Amino acid sequence: MAILRFKALELVDQRQPITVESNGERRSDSFGKNVFNLDAMRATMPGEYFKKLQSAIKLGSPVERSVADAVASAMKTWAMAKGATHYTHWFQPLTGATAEKHDSFFDLNSDGRPIENFKGSALVQQEPDASSFPNGGIRNTFEARGYTAWDPTSPAFIIETAGAKTLCIPTIFVAYTGEALDYKAPLLKSLASLEKAAVDVCQYFDKDVNRVNTTLGIEQEYFLVDRALYNARPDLVMTGRTLFGHAPAKGQQLDDHYFGSIPTRVHAYMLEYEEEANKLGIPLRTRHNEVAPHQFECAPTFEDANLAVDHNQLLMDIMERVADKHNFKVLLHEKPFAGVNGSGKHNNWAMSTDTGVNLLAPGRRPKENLQFLAFFITTIKAVDRYADLLRSSIASASNDHRLGANEAPPAIMSVFVGSMLNSVLDELERTAKVPLDKGDNIYLKLGIDKIPAILLDNTDRNRTSPFAFTGNKFEFRAVGSSANCSSAMTTLNTIVAEQLIDFKTSVDALIEQGKKKEVAIVEVLREYVISSKKIRFEGNGYSDEWKDEAEKRGLSNIPTTPQALDAMVEQEASSLFERHHIFSHVELHARHDILLEDYIKKIQIESRVMGDLAINHIIPTAVAYQTKLINNVRGLRELGLDDESSEVTVNTIKAISRHISTIKTQVDGMVNSRKVANKIEDTRERAIAYCDTVKTHFDTIRRSVDKLELMVADEDWPLVKYRELLFRH
Repeated sequence: MAILRFKALELVDQRQPITVESNGERRSDSFGKNVFNLDAMRATMPGEYFKKLQSAIKLGSPVERSVADAVASAMKTWAMAKGATHYTHWFQPLTGATAEKHDSFFDLNSDGRPIENFKGSALVQQEPDASSFPNGGIRNTFEARGYTAWDPTSPAFIIETAGAKTLCIPTIFVAYTGEALDYKAPLLKSLASLEKAAVDVCQYFDKDVNRVNTTLGIEQEYFLVDRALYNARPDLVMTGRTLFGHAPAKGQQLDDHYFGSIPTRVHAYMLEYEEEANKLGIPLRTRHNEVAPHQFECAPTFEDANLAVDHNQLLMDIMERVADKHNFKVLLHEKPFAGVNGSGKHNNWAMSTDTGVNLLAPGRRPKENLQFLAFFITTIKAVDRYADLLRSSIASASNDHRLGANEAPPAIMSVFVGSMLNSVLDELERTAKVPLDKGDNIYLKLGIDKIPAILLDNTDRNRTSPFAFTGNKFEFRAVGSSANCSSAMTTLNTIVAEQLIDFKTSVDALIEQGKKKEVAIVEVLREYVISSKKIRFEGNGYSDEWKDEAEKRGLSNIPTTPQALDAMVEQEASSLFERHHIFSHVELHARHDILLEDYIKKIQIESRVMGDLAINHIIPTAVAYQTKLINNVRGLRELGLDDESSEVTVNTIKAISRHISTIKTQVDGMVNSRKVANKIEDTRERAIAYCDTVKTHFDTIRRSVDKLELMVADEDWPLVKYRELLFRH
């Protein structure tokens, strides 16, 4: 492997930036050119059917069969004009990746003559084989039937791969028996639930509000490494992260990479994936260097939450495909390198009305600000009430490496609101019970007139908070860089919907008692402020002091996935999701089982790769180098030169022996632990065994391997080193 390493380094030194040719178009002109968007629909569909489709989308009603036929005909015409030969239902199964099965427009008619065919029935529904997708026991292996169903709220698009163009139609994916087997279906249900609850509350303030749209902006962090170096690291190829590697002398401690000049090769790569994303209607606006060496970020403009998730899934695919062309590999794992920052996917979440109001933006009038407070405080209360459930929504084997590290929010859920809003909430807590005389102005009496002074970005940001208010939105920072954001957003939407319903129920009850509407609203909000105070934290979430403080407050700190996932299937969560028709009892427990199995498999793969590298590559390399040293000492002694230098070498030989022994002992223990764990039938208990027994060997094995990296001659070391992965490009 040492030969492979040095050949890879030679290739890196020969790399040149790939020129990305510009077609001269402005981004605004090429934006969405490969998307069957409103303009494309309007140009290809009869006006009557176009209006019916838009009405169905707006009202959330089923699309009529005749409309589906018209859409299919127009979509086929549009796609074939752009060179597409096939179509596919593009869906998001519980593997974490996207999936597709391509069918050709080519068909034979009843006379056996070739035609291009695409009917409304093919648009609306397909039947991919569902047997091998994760289902958590919902289906037997031999039961293969599953259905994909068209999501008309997310436009179809054309993907080009190896010169072939395919029409991709976003869909949900369900089992033959009706249970959801994907991420999109629950997300759509949660969005509908949140909209209804939010509209009902908006009616207190504006009777003209008929719809509330959830908006989302997803920041994507990632690492780039040269493809040759990547291929020379079996652990990166198999697990997405480096299982071994000593920290380089220079890492990120100088912060000189952060927001620095973008390297030429990387800049060319960014230009191309941005162009591809632009054609597919993904509104990327931002690119920059992140803190760690060769870590970067891109971010889009806010858009509808369902579309934002689809676009993020599509973006990750684009980034990986374009990276290959530029001889890079994009690393989306949350913690591919130990000792440097990991990668997250910050979800910027808000709600806006069909009257153009952002419900999480302070206004200029007292009435507007009372509405802002209602949604702002209710969201905080929801996070406080369902903190463990929200934590479970971002749990994974890869995110466990990142949460609680020095660059990421801890596994403790908390909310940051900033000093000004914190003082407003404290004021509301103190003064809301003042008596009101006839003719009193409730807003002035309660101190709510102070809120108009709040402007956008009125307070500093807190990058250590997992859930932070940033002026006109909440930023859920704890989501991992490789995750499908639907999981976190489905949970967030549902818990906020539930809290809004409870809020309205409580306010209505006080109004029925004869209290003025504004007084009732403030009383309920004050109770929420008091009861959720423990979840608000303005300090350093990375500190050990916060862990101690959080424990005093009664907040959970669940750093590992198997235990974090327990919150999913507790009675409160089960009732919540069933009440909002997001998950049935069967679906929820199936997902819990799927996530546990995913955790087990990932730790199992890491364990096997670690054992293989340690036993078959690291130990033989160390033994071979140790033999060189032994021969050196023997030669010196034969020459009568047994001096202090030979003693130093002998000590090195002994140290190598100790590390070899440690590695062998720990690998054997790890393998035995794995065998024991594999015999455990209960999935949760098996996952905990992998976490508490198998995984506990990792750090000890790594520590000895990394020490050997410093001892063995550089020319003999088999694995590409951190200094090469992070700084050779």
